[in-house]
Parts: sequence; structure tokens; C-alpha cells
Amino acid sequence: MAIASVTSRKILRAVIYLLMSLLAIAAIYFMMEYNFLGAVQMAVYAGGIIILFIFAVLLVHQIEGKLEEPSTGRKIGMAAFSLLGLGITLFTIYSHEFKVVEATKAFDVKDIGRGLLGTGEGGFILPFEVISILLLAAMIGAIIIAKGQKKEVKSS
Repeated sequence: MAIASVTSRKILRAVIYLLMSLLAIAAIYFMMEYNFLGAVQMAVYAGGIIILFIFAVLLVHQIEGKLEEPSTGRKIGMAAFSLLGLGITLFTIYSHEFKVVEATKAFDVKDIGRGLLGTGEGGFILPFEVISILLLAAMIGAIIIAKGQKKEVKSS
């Protein structure tokens, strides 16, 4: 689905393929029994972000739009950047030693939520609010772009 999302030339189909890819990642989290991460993946990415993409596509009236075919040079460049990213990722993974740590306390979703959205040390309420403002700004920008420039009507 990820490859189909990148290679699809129809915008709405690319967004739907991306949705399926994100849901598959959530399924992997559920199979590994990381229920909280699976729920976050479904709610934030598969739910919120994809709805934002679909709304933006519908808002600019480009639902049946087709993306242009990239040039051969661009394809080669993107393949090189992809291989570079893969190399950096593999180097980072294999150059660090990962230790298995036994959990001394079992955490439930309530504890994780308090930790993530807490206002104290280690809390992430400020980045959470900054992201919500960023998404709001993106929506306002999409509306402004969709409206376009109004032409002045001259009266005779």
C-alpha cells in the first residue's frame, strides 16, 4: 500500500492507499500487543491526518486531478535519497547496542495519558498544543488557497 500510495498518479487514490498503509501499521502494533500505540496510530494518523488530506483534496477541487509524471532524473535522485536514508537507518540500528530492560511496573493507558499530557516535567502538553495550532494553520491556508483570488468586477 505504501508503494501504491507513492506511485499512484490519482490524488484521492494515493490518499486512500496511504490510509490503508497506516491502518496496516496499526494492525502490526495490535499484533505486538502495543494496544496504546495501535489506538494512537488509528486515531491520530489513520483518522485525523487522512481526513485532513481528504478534506484538503476536496477543498481545492482536485479530487480527479492527476499528478504529473516525474522525470527520469528525478526518479534516479529520489531512489538515491531513499538508499541513503536506508543506509543511515541501518547504520544507526547496527551501531547501537539495544538492551532488554525488564519492566518493574506495569503501566496502563491512564498512566501513559497522564505522562504524555501532563504539565509537569516530562509532560508533552505544549508540543501537543503546538501541533494542534499547526494543523489549524494548515486548514486555514487550504481554505485561502481554495478560494483563490477574487476578480474585481468593473461596473459600466
